[in-house]
Amino acid sequence: MSILKNVGLIVVAGLSTQAFASEFSFDRPGASFSTGTTPVGSLAWEQALPTASYKKSFIDGQNVETTTVHADMMLRTGLTDNLELRLGWQGPGWSRTTTAGRTEKEHGLGDISIGLKQAIDLNDEKLSMAILAEAQIATGNEKFTNDSDIYTLGSSVSYKYTPDLTTAITMLYAHEGDKLSVTAVPNIGYKLTEKWSGFSEFIYKKAEGTNVEYALGSGIIYAPNGRTQLDASIAIDLNGSADSYHAGLGVSYLF
Repeated sequence: MSILKNVGLIVVAGLSTQAFASEFSFDRPGASFSTGTTPVGSLAWEQALPTASYKKSFIDGQNVETTTVHADMMLRTGLTDNLELRLGWQGPGWSRTTTAGRTEKEHGLGDISIGLKQAIDLNDEKLSMAILAEAQIATGNEKFTNDSDIYTLGSSVSYKYTPDLTTAITMLYAHEGDKLSVTAVPNIGYKLTEKWSGFSEFIYKKAEGTNVEYALGSGIIYAPNGRTQLDASIAIDLNGSADSYHAGLGVSYLF
């Protein structure tokens, strides 16, 4: 109940800020989220084509390789000038696990999520901010669900040094089962040409009862116009003895 109260307080605080028109931007790709919200009357569709992860580890004297693929998606629509509703779905998934030459294949549907993102007016042309309240509901099939619901509160702050260089940091505080976790994602975005841009990010996560997790990610974005975006990204986990990689292709469109 306290988590729901906190979510409500954040949304009310966001609604009480001075009205202004936040600059729209897609949230794909990467682990962070943008400071822009979807305009009222518009719908942003962000679709993975797909998202994939690969992990190779050594367990009980045997090599274990696991490949997982998801066609996750996110729908965003504006409720007010600076508040948006977010509906997500991890989509259909497929996995293959190979242990000492034996292969097992699984398929199923992933979890859904619902959230609100509010842009905050900082009265600064270069500095922007948004807050996020989101719940991931464990509705997916076995081996494609998180098992426990995840409630997340987050903030993202972005600073535009020049028209071609932007830095930002996203902070995520999550409650999963009986554990709390914090994730920090500092990142840098850079414009390569009028239609091409790139980003790099560092991911730090610490959950109760577990070791610190680190990852590095990078990607490239092609935006032929203000309503369409294509992206490709890759990330590598830096901690632990296992080899772990994440990659994704995606398309986003603003209707």
